[in-house]
Amino acid sequence: MTLLHYIFIALEVVLLFNLLIGVHELGHFLAAKWRGLRVDRFAIWFGKPIWKKKINGVEYALGWIPAGGYVALPQMATMEAIEGKPEDAATAPLPNVSPLDKIIVAFAGPLFSFALALFFAVIVWGVGKPTNGADTSTTVGWVDPSGPAGKAGLRPGDTLLEIDGQPVHHFSPPAQDSVTWRVITSTGTNIAIKYRRDGRDALATAVPYHRTTQWYERKALRQILVSPEMRAVVYGIASNSPAARAGLTNGDEIVALNGQKIFSPLALLTLEESWSNTVPQPVTLTVRRDAKEFDRTLLAVKPAQPTNSNPLLGILGWQGDTNSTLVHPSPLEQIRESVTQITGTIGALFAHKGDIGVQQLGGAVMIGRVYYSLFQSEDGYRRVLWFSVILNVNLALLNLLPLPVLDGGHITLALIEAVRRRPVSARILNSLQTGFAVLLIGFMIYIAFFDTGDWLRSARNNREQAIIFAPHN
Repeated sequence: MTLLHYIFIALEVVLLFNLLIGVHELGHFLAAKWRGLRVDRFAIWFGKPIWKKKINGVEYALGWIPAGGYVALPQMATMEAIEGKPEDAATAPLPNVSPLDKIIVAFAGPLFSFALALFFAVIVWGVGKPTNGADTSTTVGWVDPSGPAGKAGLRPGDTLLEIDGQPVHHFSPPAQDSVTWRVITSTGTNIAIKYRRDGRDALATAVPYHRTTQWYERKALRQILVSPEMRAVVYGIASNSPAARAGLTNGDEIVALNGQKIFSPLALLTLEESWSNTVPQPVTLTVRRDAKEFDRTLLAVKPAQPTNSNPLLGILGWQGDTNSTLVHPSPLEQIRESVTQITGTIGALFAHKGDIGVQQLGGAVMIGRVYYSLFQSEDGYRRVLWFSVILNVNLALLNLLPLPVLDGGHITLALIEAVRRRPVSARILNSLQTGFAVLLIGFMIYIAFFDTGDWLRSARNNREQAIIFAPHN
């Protein structure tokens, strides 16, 4: 049953991903038919077709490279380097089409992607989008004592107000005014952090940290090693463990450790990690169950399995999104947020300073991974709809960049043709299209290399090992 569940989710991802591509290409197809252009092929994915069928003179195909789609229009700039050539493509010269027709056909793809984004946004407006504390709060839940923020004097419970002189209202992206985004797009040697503690504002200065990476990993971005506030609600207890013997159970919330309020489960996880080099001492947990609070004192012990484990308390996991709520942003608000995200990313990408480069972008593999993860989460369909709004807006805007092969390149070439009053030389056009097609394929492979590596390393790190404690004598 579990295998069928994963297969079903994988099929959902493939179908949705192809829907996004298909709608974009449908815009080109319908516009071409409307303007009287010849259509040779309507294809989902690139490369030599693994399936094709001809209907009313148009070949419909599925390629073998899962990275987009296209409509073959011989009267416009062709892309045979990645599209291939239909077996019965026209050999006789075809009549030229006007620059206006070319612009309409090229613009129709992004227009349909934008319309699909708006369609999904209306649905999200109705069904709601899940949001949690990290989306609406900047309260710090955990600080690495040896990290930049810890050395700068920040503590759990502080509320961050500004990062690098810019106000913050969220903890994590995609919001541009989030703590994470402000940190990774900062450019100075030091990062100024304005925060509030006990009703008073203060200023700290942190030297950002870069995690060491290998040549096959994406370059690490700036960090100050803090995480958002999160309730420490128990998700699982190991049998025979100190937590089980103390009477803890699923749903209990740990609110204090040795009398000190905690703001994240990481306070306990970090403590357990510290016992790899020290002898554990008894710890007192303040537990909230229903409306009551009580203390339990536990002494960590090494589990029987895995044999190389640190001494542990026996809490197997923590509930995520414990304060998740539904919000209903208007379609306009969703579109505006998506546009701001992509324009901010492009702006950071082409900035003269900063860590963000093309290596940080994601491709088809990352998109598939995100969709797969969202489908498995609670309220998965709501999250999928919200992500589809962002993705379709990104697809529309990125395709409008004035680069050959992209829709914006076709529009630029048509405008040049309109000004010159004659088409661009076929030889020059072919060289441009082929050159950029090769660059596009190389770029997709380059990004897919990092996307795949991230996925494999994440799967390996998240592989769960059974934690078994010996029966207590």
